Amino acid sequence: MRHLLLAAVPAERLLRLRVLDPDRYEWVSGTGWSESIDAIRAHPVQMAVVDPLLGGEARAHGIEHIRLLFPSLPLLIYTELAPATASVLLKLGRAGITRVVFHRFEDAPASLRSALKAELEQSASRQIMQALGGSLQELPAELLRALEAMLNAQEEAPTVTALADRAQLTRRTCERWFTKLGLPSPRMVMVLTRLLYAHRLLLDPGYTVEDVALRLGYSKTKTFQMHLRAVFGLTAGELRVALSTEEALMIVNERYLTPLTQAAS
Repeated sequence: MRHLLLAAVPAERLLRLRVLDPDRYEWVSGTGWSESIDAIRAHPVQMAVVDPLLGGEARAHGIEHIRLLFPSLPLLIYTELAPATASVLLKLGRAGITRVVFHRFEDAPASLRSALKAELEQSASRQIMQALGGSLQELPAELLRALEAMLNAQEEAPTVTALADRAQLTRRTCERWFTKLGLPSPRMVMVLTRLLYAHRLLLDPGYTVEDVALRLGYSKTKTFQMHLRAVFGLTAGELRVALSTEEALMIVNERYLTPLTQAAS
């Protein structure tokens, strides 16, 4: 699976990131903090690698602002081990941003890969798939990976053919797996996982409803709102204030997944 990440770091560290597993990681560069926020809103970024030295002087404000606007976005600090960064790292640690990689000391390729992998486990798409594990756990691993990848495929329509292609299965085999396990159709499961993902993003104050609709591949916000009403009985604005992540998961499991799974067994 290929991941889109934001790099809000100086040029030297950006170069080290870009040459690291280019088949697995694609990078959007944030040249400043406002540009980084724009990039997060405009692209399906799954996590951000940030450096408090991005503006030249070690400061926590830019990173704190990103965390405030996008609390669901995992953040990895990639900076220098220097007196100038010590107090900033302490401040960021108090804000819950604790994973740090130090340039020249612990940024060998293997260490960077390990840090990126660990932080990606906290991404919103991964959290949604893990939370649905009980309902979908019997699907082949390649189909689960494909379902997660479709959450971040902004330019790709969520068709059964696209899902099957990502899983390297035929469309017929893909559909048979869902039928065998008593699940809704692959198309319906994709809609449900996308709406759960959308709900998690809507809880971040930095995203507008239009941002989330575009990120999920909806060409019209009206269609996005229609799907939300059909599944949750609420508009995007109402979801933000009326439904927790746990409640949204419970609705999807109880109304769409659990009854079918139980009937099949």
